[in-house]
This record gives sequence, structure tokens and C-alpha cells, in this order.
Amino acid sequence: MLAMAFAKTGDVDVIEPMDLPEPELADDEVLVQVKACALNHLDLWLRKGLSPKIPMPHIGGSDVTGEVAKLGRSVRGFNAGQRVMISPSLSCRNCEWCSRGEDSLCNEFKVFGFQTQGGLAEFTKARASDLIPISDAWSFAEWAAVPLVFLTAWHMLFRRVGLKPGDDVLVQAAGSGVGSAAIQIAKLAGARVIATAGSDAKLKLGQELGADYTINYNKTNFADEVMKITGKRGVDIVFEHVGESVWTDSLRCLARNGRLVTCGASSGPQVNIDLRFFFSRQLTVTGSYMGSRDELLQVVKLVERRALRPVVDRVMPLRETREAQRRMEEREQFGKIVLEP
Repeated sequence: MLAMAFAKTGDVDVIEPMDLPEPELADDEVLVQVKACALNHLDLWLRKGLSPKIPMPHIGGSDVTGEVAKLGRSVRGFNAGQRVMISPSLSCRNCEWCSRGEDSLCNEFKVFGFQTQGGLAEFTKARASDLIPISDAWSFAEWAAVPLVFLTAWHMLFRRVGLKPGDDVLVQAAGSGVGSAAIQIAKLAGARVIATAGSDAKLKLGQELGADYTINYNKTNFADEVMKITGKRGVDIVFEHVGESVWTDSLRCLARNGRLVTCGASSGPQVNIDLRFFFSRQLTVTGSYMGSRDELLQVVKLVERRALRPVVDRVMPLRETREAQRRMEEREQFGKIVLEP
């Protein structure tokens, strides 16, 4: 089968078209013919070598939709040709954390396409329990723009910082996949949304998704603008996934008793906190990592009803994976870049 994979880490040129064997199935697994696979920043980090514990040669891609091609011996409930999505969040489903709905704290937790082979190929495999049936309400490419980013944003906003109606929410980097998901989720929950982006074109698209206010961080200091918008009060929640370059000003945006939730560090992992400011204003800073299958099922229902919608920047052929990753590195996209075999 054709796969866009890499056998060593480095720049985009390490990605090559490879003819690899079709995955062999365990009894509880399903072979999926990939119809679409969306990119995430995780794909860039793995390719650059920021995590050494990946199978090599490595096939990336965590957001996969397709059709059931073959069933393992013990699999029931799926049929050949059925439309499915693969959950990017893999856990044991039996431990203390999984029983609480905290799948990503499971000792056996893995991300599909990270610790396993992913979907940037003609075929991939997954446990039957990690498949989610999808309808034809959206195309395969549109459904592929949903799993990782909407799951991550949902878990961040509801599970980690308790989003409620009336909250003021600052969403950083609205043009990213997780940012575009967060705008929609926060607005659906009844929040007032302030979104940042690096171009006026991206801000216009953020407004179309529901942002009440937008800030071009290349033209003005976003913290100063947030204070103007909120009458110097600040926001209740900062949705943060950028890291070092925005950290200090993100904290400055918080109202008293405000909450910052973060899931990324694309601009750098080292940050500082002035503890005097932190405890005197009674702030909360919390980390977040992926989410649970149950949360993804909630997201899928809302996408099915069109209460939330996938945001696809463009669809490209699988063989153009290098160019797709270049585009993502240059932050040219709004929403998700999707690859099709």
C-alpha cells in the first residue's frame, strides 16, 4: 500500500512515498480503507524528532475517516463498506482513570498516529472499540477535520475549566484547528468570545464561526485590547495552545479568579509565572491533553446536527503531504488541512 512516511526525523524532505505492507489484523481489530486524514501540529513535532518513542518508519496522521475493509475474527457490529471515524484517543477502558471518564490519564493511553501507525496511507488499522460510525451528513474530508481538535477543545473548556454561559473567553490563534473548534464550542455554550489571529482574513473567518470580537496580534498588543473590550475586567477563561510567546500577556488578560487552560507549546515550552500576581488574583492555570471517547461521541452528535461544523482549509492529495506540512509550518491555513489517498 502507499504510505507517506519517514524513516528518520528532520525537515519535510524526510517524508517519502513508501510501499509498505497492508497492516495485519489482531482478532479485535478492523482494517480501514482511508478516505481522508487531517494534519495536526503533532505530525510536525513527530517528524522533527521531538518524541523518540515512535514506530519507524513512521506513518503519521491522527484524524482518520474511511470505510471498513476487513474485520478481525472477534469483531461484531461493523460491516464491510461502513463509514467510520477512528478515535485519536486510545486507552485501556478498564482502569481507575478510564472509569472516571479521564481516558488521557490512563497509564496505557496512546494517541493514534503517535505511538501507533497513523492514517497517512491507503489503509490503516484500529481496535473495533476505537471506531465511531459516521453518517453521510458530511464528506469524509469534513469528518476528518473533527476528531482531535474538537475533542481537545471540548475537554479543555468543559472538563478542565468549567465553561459556563456568560463567561468571557479569549481564544488564542483562531486560525488553527483547535482554535476554530474552541470558538464554536464556547459560543454554543453561551460565552462571549474574543479571538486572536495574525491576519485580518483569518479574523474575518473567526467572526463567521461566532467570535464576538477579534484582535490582530500582529497589529496590536492583544492583552491591551482584551482589557479595552472587557472594561479592564479581563476574561474568565483564556484558551491557550501557543506557549511561550503569548504566555505572559495571556495571564495578564485574566480577570480575578480567572482560568487559563493550555494544551500546547508551539512557540516554546518555557514560561514564567509571577507568584505574587498569581495568588493575589486567585488565578487557575491548568493543563489539558486530548479527552475521552465519551466526549468525542458528544462532539460527533453536535456535528451531526450541524450545531458544530468542521473547518477545512483545503483538501490535498496524499502524495502532497510534504507541501501540506510546509503550509501548516508557515501558519497559512485556517482550520484543517486534509489529505486524501
